[in-house]
Amino acid sequence: MRNEVIMLLQKLVAIDSPYFEEERIMEFVSQLCKGQNIPVKVHTYYEKNITGFRGKNLLVEVAGGRKGPTIHLNGHLDTVPLCQGWKKNPHGEIIEDRFYGVGALDMKAGCAAAIAAVQKFLRNYRSFHGKLILSFVSVEEGPYGMGTNALIEDGLLKDIDYSIITEPSAGFTGHTFPTMCLGARGGYGLTVRFHGKSAHAADPHKGVSAAVDASKFVAELEHVTYIEDEKLGKGAACVVAIDCDGGACSVPDQAAVTLFWHIVRGESPATITSEIEKAMQRAGVKCRWEVCFREAPSEGAKGFLPYVTEETNPYTVQFAETVREITGKNPNLSYFQSIGDFNYLGTRIGAPALIFGPDGRNYHSADEYVQIDTVVQTAEILYRFLEKAMIDERKEPSCLWNF
Repeated sequence: MRNEVIMLLQKLVAIDSPYFEEERIMEFVSQLCKGQNIPVKVHTYYEKNITGFRGKNLLVEVAGGRKGPTIHLNGHLDTVPLCQGWKKNPHGEIIEDRFYGVGALDMKAGCAAAIAAVQKFLRNYRSFHGKLILSFVSVEEGPYGMGTNALIEDGLLKDIDYSIITEPSAGFTGHTFPTMCLGARGGYGLTVRFHGKSAHAADPHKGVSAAVDASKFVAELEHVTYIEDEKLGKGAACVVAIDCDGGACSVPDQAAVTLFWHIVRGESPATITSEIEKAMQRAGVKCRWEVCFREAPSEGAKGFLPYVTEETNPYTVQFAETVREITGKNPNLSYFQSIGDFNYLGTRIGAPALIFGPDGRNYHSADEYVQIDTVVQTAEILYRFLEKAMIDERKEPSCLWNF
């Protein structure tokens, strides 16, 4: 599958597709599927509440004609915008075993691997157990995971037994390939607003500085008590913006601290708010303050919930066996520290979600690259897993570590 995977990756990376600008790449992949007689539907959505964006996803559904599982492969075709500092060709350049380009690692390589695996599977098997679903979404890199959120809310991802998201699990975690991620931390965006009292800068004691109180609060975030999860570790509160302005010569009476707060199981908006209140008390804040969680298109998109997929899940075990079969190595097990569409898939459709993809470096930065051999092996693993889950005779998989 090597040549096919490389050609697919070259074509995908050559098409600019920053989030909110996925029209061309959606059309390309749609025509590619049709040319291979793969039934593909264009799913359109309209996010009217906040962004006003009209987006597209692609959905492939093929029933095998026999009773069996519904296996779902998912990937996003959008990228972050082109950044400064590129020394390699951002539209695709091969140097030895590295393929450079915007989105090469995150995550057009994973999408190319999924396309190649599904193409080969449907060429070789017209009848199989269960149903195969393949989704390619828009605006994963942008706000709210809008593409996958729309698929879920429009009821298009029902009755799935197992999801595989081909994000670069090895590239993101820093572990060597192959790496299986069996969950991820969650997170919420929020702003803490401070309301003080203005005064002349010559007499600051006559006012209540929102800027000073905001600074005291930020310093106290170093002392937040986080729940420690045995799989996901601890959460983290990251200050992403501080906004206050007293003009030319005044005590600022307004300030805002914007946070992204990663959480683990057992944490929630309520626990976040509680820790913020404790930090305010420790800091001796005098301002009136309020916590404003980020507005979202819908209830389900307000935040990304943390999740863990059990190591003993039969499909997880089967996937691990496939990794061993193709690579000759036991897979590393890890957990994502950040958030993505996998959070929605792992918590909102009632099915376990596995993250597995190739290795590489520099995602979201200049000279992003993916290691070609790991893309090819990802495609081979996906194809063989589909055979195991949907073609091979049913048998109970062995224990995950009994290789």
